[in-house]
Amino acid sequence: MTELLKKAFAEASKLEGDEQDALGRWLLQELASQRRWDQTLANSQDTLAALADEALAEHRDGRTQDLDPQEL
Repeated sequence: MTELLKKAFAEASKLEGDEQDALGRWLLQELASQRRWDQTLANSQDTLAALADEALAEHRDGRTQDLDPQEL
């Protein structure tokens, strides 16, 4: 465990029990969300590559235009 995480847990241990539980639930949910996101990205590499190829082909064919941030 890193020093920063140790410090965070030391501070969290000073909270009331219900606050510790809330923090624990939040942290577990965030970790689960990160794992789901990582899995989603890992499973979509072929789709993302196909979309990138399609976008590059459209650009080469002159079917794209520059993005003007002032027009957003």
